[in-house]
Order: sequence, then structure tokens, then C-alpha cells
Amino acid sequence: MSRITPEIIASHGIKPDEYTRILEIMGREPNLTELGIFSVMWSEHCSYKSSKKWLKTLPTTAPWVICGPGENAGIIDIGDGQAIVFKMESHNHPSFIEPYQGAATGVGGILRDVFTMGARPIANMNALRFGDPSHPKTRHLVAGVVAGIGGYGNCVGVPTVGGETNFHKSYNGNILVNAMTVGLADASNIFYSAAAGIGNPVVYFGSKTGRDGIHGATMASAEFDENSEEKRPTVQVGDPFTEKLLIEACLELMATDTIVAIQDMGAAGLTSSSFEMASKGGLGVELDLDLVPMREDGMSAYEIMLSESQERMLMILKPGKEDVARAIMDKWELDFAVIGTLTDTGRMVLKRHGKVEADLPIDPLAQASPEYDRPWTAPAKAPVVRLEDVPAHPPIDALKRLLGCPDLASKRWIYQQYDHMVMGDTVQRPGGDAAVVRIHGGRKAVAITTDCTPRYCQADPHEGGRQAVAEAYRNTSATGATPLAVTDNLNFGNPEKPEIMGQIVEAIKGMGEACRDLDFPVVSGNVSLYNETQGQAIQPTPAIGAVGLLADVGKHTTIAFKTAGNAIVLLGECKGWMGASLYLRELCGREEGAPPPVALHRERRKGELVRALIADGLVRACHDVSDGGLLVAVAEMAMSSGIGASLDAPSSPALHGWCFGEDQGRYVLEVHPDDLPGVLEAALAKDVGARVIGTTGGHALSVGGQSAGIDDLRTAHEAWLPAFMGAEMSGH
Repeated sequence: MSRITPEIIASHGIKPDEYTRILEIMGREPNLTELGIFSVMWSEHCSYKSSKKWLKTLPTTAPWVICGPGENAGIIDIGDGQAIVFKMESHNHPSFIEPYQGAATGVGGILRDVFTMGARPIANMNALRFGDPSHPKTRHLVAGVVAGIGGYGNCVGVPTVGGETNFHKSYNGNILVNAMTVGLADASNIFYSAAAGIGNPVVYFGSKTGRDGIHGATMASAEFDENSEEKRPTVQVGDPFTEKLLIEACLELMATDTIVAIQDMGAAGLTSSSFEMASKGGLGVELDLDLVPMREDGMSAYEIMLSESQERMLMILKPGKEDVARAIMDKWELDFAVIGTLTDTGRMVLKRHGKVEADLPIDPLAQASPEYDRPWTAPAKAPVVRLEDVPAHPPIDALKRLLGCPDLASKRWIYQQYDHMVMGDTVQRPGGDAAVVRIHGGRKAVAITTDCTPRYCQADPHEGGRQAVAEAYRNTSATGATPLAVTDNLNFGNPEKPEIMGQIVEAIKGMGEACRDLDFPVVSGNVSLYNETQGQAIQPTPAIGAVGLLADVGKHTTIAFKTAGNAIVLLGECKGWMGASLYLRELCGREEGAPPPVALHRERRKGELVRALIADGLVRACHDVSDGGLLVAVAEMAMSSGIGASLDAPSSPALHGWCFGEDQGRYVLEVHPDDLPGVLEAALAKDVGARVIGTTGGHALSVGGQSAGIDDLRTAHEAWLPAFMGAEMSGH
């Protein structure tokens, strides 16, 4: 075999000091297959080597947490012997190179993480970030990613119930595609990945292995440059019909008493799945790669181990249960092969054509993956933007501009391509604060949301991290659901730059504070670093996916006004905070200023109040105030219902600050006049500021002497995205 040269080592993303550590572990020079295995296992994508130190500081436990980080997905108890299994994961680099397949396989991978644990997937979500709409690639990327998500999710038959989509020039060369899946499991029948039982068979099932996706994990751990288009072969190809068969086959097999451990083949394919299972179980494994089902001839051990072909799983069976499992896989027309056994050696031995192709110690490789305490510098604090330094525009004119801007414009064009009603349990469709999905056959439901405000994180990662968690808490509470737990997807630039590492550290610190104060533990997550192109990093984007529980689905609220003549109540204070706001960016052309501060103790109090009011039937509609401020929130409630509103702005702060400031911790409630005293009394008892700011009625929204018809606002809101994508569609 040819000698491993420094060029080969570098091409595998391994630094010289890491190679020295490999030599110490091996006691000799590795061969190419062994080097490839180290490369993917020690990649940022698989090992979290830059973020491990800080991720360990996040709160991960609560009485309702069954399983926190470290498994395929997190699990929470929702009572009645039922559990919710969920996780969010990135497919950023592949989606930029090949948007349809990149996004589709992102959905496929996160689905497998959830059903691998014994859960039936009940909902998909996503969080998408694209570049400047004027950039020549943006339209093509939006079209491909949306088609990929819809194509895969719709075929698998799992509803895509919501998400978020932003546009900013920092994503021009590096879009973000974060996919989330929520599943329902029997709390007494959950499956884990730790291998057990020396001599037990190691079984491969699902699709055949091909050459697609080789080095996908390594590619996801490197910056892009002008040659990134050449990385297309590292993008996997998905088959949602096979995935559907895989879900049904897995759940059928899980109803039998045959499985010891199970793991999906995600990033780094057969390598990571076999290593992780053996390492968690403290065992060794011997694989005969000749037995792996392959769809291409002449594949080497290196290619078989590093392929990221989709829709594949690995499991450890109880001895003598092979025929039971094989019969189920045959029924669902899936490949099935016993490819090895568990050993007591603590080593991975790989054979191909009767020859040992790799012999590696498992624990040193899995557990001695580098853990860096990278140097970091705290980002400089942005100055506070004073309201008097922000020009005032007439409120309705400004509102129309904001409602039609890319970040706030209706995303109906996107979610109409997703089947959000399949399975028949979607109660709250896309377009509200959070999706609401009924637990089939009962009164309970889960609320699901994904949230992050990257411009806040850019201005102050610590405050932005707090705000992302608080926003998820608010969106969940606004439906009436009790927030239970979060999954995170931390998207950042190159961690080897101290200023980027500073963003990562501060965002995680902020998230941790919010999760602790709101009793909102982190149960799973994913880190995606090196989101840079030619040295230009994305805005820091620590996306938060959250799940909450509604005891009675009949008591959930939506954002739509219900009837005319009701009071509009604002919970929380208006100070007219303009720093890092959409008003400042879209109407003044200024991306500057400190983001609005988050008071976590008040967030908790307000969330508890809102949930209690909804449970008592005192709230007709509820919407949290976020991007664009108060007037945007009220307009969204009016557009959702067709019912107008008349607002009374106070004299202070100035009208544009009151309408468009982005002060945190606020909710808008629609309350029947008979219920108003009870609502104001409850707010006073909880020490939450509450005041009536207007009434519902008519077909227009009026404030500050200006008004606009709801239909006019809706036109401004709905027009941008179809017009933007129309140029793409007509270009085909």
C-alpha cells in the first residue's frame, strides 16, 4: 500500500498534531482506510471538537426528560405512557451544492434519527436561511431546497407543519437548511444505540451502499471556496419511498423482542454507526465488508465505510432472531444482511476479500477525538440606538413596507408545497406562532416551533442566544402549550477564528441561561461550523426547536382575531427599542445597534400568565410580538382573520417606537369585554404590565390617524415571494 503523505493527511482534514495523536493511538502508521475512518470520526461534524467544552454547560435534565443529548434524538415524557422524541439537524453544505438532494436527504436523515428510537414521526419542521434576494443564486437555491423538503416529506407521508425562512447577504455563499422531526413513542418501548452481547450478530438493513456521500462529514467541516461546486459527489441521493418502507419495517420489528441496539447510518455512514454502537457498549466489532449489500461494483473498504448512501440502518440482534428480522425486511422489500459480530476485543476489525483492511482500537478513536479549548474573544458590545435618532415614517406606510420585506413577507408560496395535513392530526397550520399537532386518538397535542433572530446574534451573541430560547418559549406559550424542552442547531462560521469562537461561546452561554431560567432543558442538538465562503462568515444562527404540551387540544389559541368588538390587550412594556430592528434595517438602511434585552424572570411570569388565561378560556386570540414590532403583530392577527382593528397609541414612546420597536417579552391578546376585568386582574396579580390598546372590528387597521384596508395589507404581505419566485419558475 502506498505511503500516507502529508498531502493525503491534509486532504482528509486532519491537522499535523491530530495525525501525531493518531500515530500514538495506532502505534503505527494507519493505512488509507484507517485514515479515512479517523478523518470522519474526528471531523467537526461528528466529534464536536470545537464546541464540546461549551455544550457540556447546557442544562439537559428535568423530571420529564427521559433521554438527553448523546443518543440519536432527545426524549420527553408527556404522560399516559407516551413520549415525544425530537431533534433538529443541519444539511447546510450539501444543500448549497445540490439544493434538491441536499434538503431532501436532510429531511430523511432527521426522520431516521427519530424512528430509530422507536417513535413514529408525526411532524417535520425546518429553519431556512438564504442569501440576498438580489444574489444570482438565491432564487435557484430557494426553489431547490423547498422542492427537496416537500418532495421527501410528502412522499414519506409525514406532515411538514411549519418553520421559518430568512434572507440576508451573509448567507449568499452558505445557506442554512436545518430540519427537525418530532415523533411519538411508547415510553416503555424506546430503543437505544449501545451494543451489547459478545457474539451477537451485527445486521445491516435498508438500501444498498453506493459511492454517494463519501466524505460528506468532512466536507461539512470545511469552509467553502471557489471550487465548492466540485464537491457535488459528496452529496447523498435520497429515496423517500424506501424511507417509508424503512419506517414501517422498523416499527414492526420493534414490536417483536429481537433488537438489542439500533442506529441509523447518518454522517460517516457505516463508520460512525458501528463505532458509536460498539463504543457505547464497551465492545469490539468485526465486520466482513464482502457481505454489505452494494449497488456498485468494485467498491473498496474505504468507500464502503465512508459512503453516506441514504436509508440505511445498523442493528444488533438477539442471537437466533435473524430469521424473524429477515422475514420482516423481506416483507417490506428491504436489503438485509448479517455483516459481522460483536467481540470482546474493544477493536474494530474490517475484512474485505478475506484480507484485514483495518484494525482500530474503538474507545481511543471514539473518546480521544480532539477536544479543543479554542481561543476566543468576546464580541464588542454594539451601542444602544436612541429612538430620537431614528427617523419616523408614517405608521401605515412603514407597515406596508415591512409586511412586504423578504423576512416578513408571507411564506405561503413555500408551505403550500408541503403537505401539512397528511395523517389528519395537524390542528394549527403554518403561519401561526407554533404548529399544533394532536396526539392521535386523544385530547392531548404538542406545539412545535423553530426560532432564531440572527441579526440579534450578530449584534450580541449572548443576548441573541437568550432571545432565541425566549422566543421559542413565547411561541409555544402563545398556543396555550406548556414549553417542555428544546433541541438546538448551532450554525456558525470558522471556530479557528477567535472572534467566531467568541460568538459560539457567548451564544451557548446565553442559551444556557435562558434554558435554566425558563426550565426548558436541551435534550438534543447539532453543531454546524465552518459556514463560511472565502472568509465571509454567516450571521451566527443558533436555531432553537421547541416542543410544548397541550393537555386539551380544544383549548389551544391561534393568532387570528375571532369577532368584532373585542378588546386588544398588550402584555409587556413598550420602550421603542430600535437597535437591530427590522424597521431600522428596512426603512432606514441601517444594520446596527444593540439588540433588545431579554428579562428571563419576566418572560417566565408572562408565559405562565398567558397559559393560565388560555386554559381558563379568557383569551380569544394570542400572538407574541417579535420581528417588526407591535403593529406587525396586530396586522398579522388581522390578516389571518379578515377582521380589522383600531389602535390607540400612547404619547410615549414616540409613535414609530411604539409601533415598530422590538422590545422583548410581549404578547397581544384578544379578549371579550366581559372577560377583560379578569384578565387585567390576573396580570396585576402576576406583576405583568397589561393595557388595552384598541378594539377589533371593521375591515381596516388604523393607528395614528392613518388606516389601511386588511385586503391592502394582505396584498403587500402576499405579493413578494410569489413575484420573486415567479422569475425562477418562468425561467424553466
